[in-house]
Amino acid sequence: MASKVMDLIYWREMERTGIVFTGLVVGLLCMFQLSAVTVVSHLSLAVMCFTVPVRLLFKVLELLRWSSGAHPFQSFLDTDSTLTEDQTVFYVHRVVVMLASGVTEIKRLLFVASLFDSLKFILLMYLLTYVGVLCNGLTLLIIGVICVFSLPLFCKRQQERIDKVVRAVTSCKNKIKNLFRQLAQMAKRTPAPAPPPPPTHGPKSRAKSK
Repeated sequence: MASKVMDLIYWREMERTGIVFTGLVVGLLCMFQLSAVTVVSHLSLAVMCFTVPVRLLFKVLELLRWSSGAHPFQSFLDTDSTLTEDQTVFYVHRVVVMLASGVTEIKRLLFVASLFDSLKFILLMYLLTYVGVLCNGLTLLIIGVICVFSLPLFCKRQQERIDKVVRAVTSCKNKIKNLFRQLAQMAKRTPAPAPPPPPTHGPKSRAKSK
């Protein structure tokens, strides 16, 4: 199943990927005006308005002995979309582990197990409030679908340029880190200022003056 998903993402089968991508985007766009139940029911009816007449046509041709009686959608029916017992256990285990780790991480952030991580989480949630004003979750989902079907292929074709940019950014980041380390070391090495001399107007100085 993972290989099939990668084939769709990298457009290795243009027709199938185009159908899946167009269907997802159109379905999500329809949800701006209609509910999810309405969209799913209408899409199912639209598909069956095509498949049922074609199936009846092939059945009539079979009765008239004008065709061999082959099923017009046999290739789709033969596609193996089932999961073995080991695969089912593996995917269920992964989902459970991801949910448990997500709950643990959210609990750690909300109850301030690490002050720095919780502050970053607060900043992220604050920025998301502005994102929520500009667009809703459905818009973000559509953008995510477009990115999934476009960014991997773009990165694959522009791999050399991306590697150059990543190396430049990494070297710049390392230079900044080294600069801060040197400044911290210089601050540690600077000697502390000498204490001021004690005052000279004590009891002994008064005796000498007498």
